[in-house]
Amino acid sequence: MTGSGQRADQTQIDDVRQWWATSVSRIEPNVIEYRERPIADLIGQSSFVDVIWLLVTGRDLTPGEARLLDAALLSSADHGPQAPSIASARMAITCGIGLNSAIANGANTLGDVHGGAGQQCVALLDDMCTRIAAGEGDALEVARAVVSEHRSAKQFVPGFGHRFHTVDPRRDALLSLVKEAVAAETVSGDPLEAGLALETALSEGRRKRLPMNIDGATAIIYASLGCPPELARGLFVLSRSVGILAHAWEERQSARRIKGPLPPPLTAPYIGLSGTTG
Repeated sequence: MTGSGQRADQTQIDDVRQWWATSVSRIEPNVIEYRERPIADLIGQSSFVDVIWLLVTGRDLTPGEARLLDAALLSSADHGPQAPSIASARMAITCGIGLNSAIANGANTLGDVHGGAGQQCVALLDDMCTRIAAGEGDALEVARAVVSEHRSAKQFVPGFGHRFHTVDPRRDALLSLVKEAVAAETVSGDPLEAGLALETALSEGRRKRLPMNIDGATAIIYASLGCPPELARGLFVLSRSVGILAHAWEERQSARRIKGPLPPPLTAPYIGLSGTTG
């Protein structure tokens, strides 16, 4: 082969190798590195939360930041079989599929309505912080404007209220950690201030207070860590996948087959063309 032919072949090989070029990990014979960190240096020294953040962002967490991320992931892991993501995985595993497919089944139900509020709330908090910094008003003034805008558009404000809990039992514990981190100057207090202002603005003029839920509390954490909104949803899905796995595995142990949404002998009512059951 001529020199020019060899160079052309090498160029093609280089082009192929660049197809999946990555800065996430280096995998070669006898070499495994995550973001230029040898795997042997991470084993026994870094937590799973540390490695999640390192792989996803390329940045090391401080101990205070790691505590916040760990709390956000822990608190979102499960919410019982009434959550569609859990229920669908439990039904799916009784149909003879593997755990990996059951987890995928549950995770694939996490969309804009079920599972998307955290991402939406991070985006909202980021926008509020930008507006406050631009001088549109203090946190409460901007929060009132945001609430008014959402009400005019007949939209829910993501991250507040819960169909199941009058007070989300995860809110106070998470916000307490954020307040500690802000006091220690581990993270900025701007997202926390914006979130609490939203909670106040939403409750003004209401007979009952509309408290922040898990999506709002974790959104404050993700925004405080500088996490892009879409990545925040990805981290929520990662967290919820643990609960999905736990429920799918529990259901697998029951040895039930084809467990549908209604226990036998119940069936869904036929409503006919009239749309009524009578």
